[in-house]
Amino acid sequence: MTTYNWDLIERLLHEVQNSAGHSFTPRPYAEQHAAQKAAEGEPIGNLDHLKAVADEYEKLLLQRGYIEPRPQEEGGTGTNYVLTQRGSSLLSLLDSSIPGNDHPRQVLDEQADALDESTFDKVASEAKIA
Repeated sequence: MTTYNWDLIERLLHEVQNSAGHSFTPRPYAEQHAAQKAAEGEPIGNLDHLKAVADEYEKLLLQRGYIEPRPQEEGGTGTNYVLTQRGSSLLSLLDSSIPGNDHPRQVLDEQADALDESTFDKVASEAKIA
């Protein structure tokens, strides 16, 4: 069973949304994420490991169709992305600003690999997750 750091993935997806005109850089985003968690009193663990995980998440999100290169006419630089429909669905399920977002994360955690394309598409389409 594959487990994911949903808070970090949420952070990365938000950064994708805001990456027009500048490069998407997962390692600094992971560092900022860790600093925010530490300020909230949460343990952050090994920062170098978290940065490496952020790099792997970037590759995974791109390979599995959650993000794609940003078109030049939308501020694309060749090193930044936009959310795909699947990525937008994932972000809406993970959005920590929405009260009660724990249930969708729990449902995702119950999957063998929640970010597998067919698994995610099936789970995201079910009414019970929202």
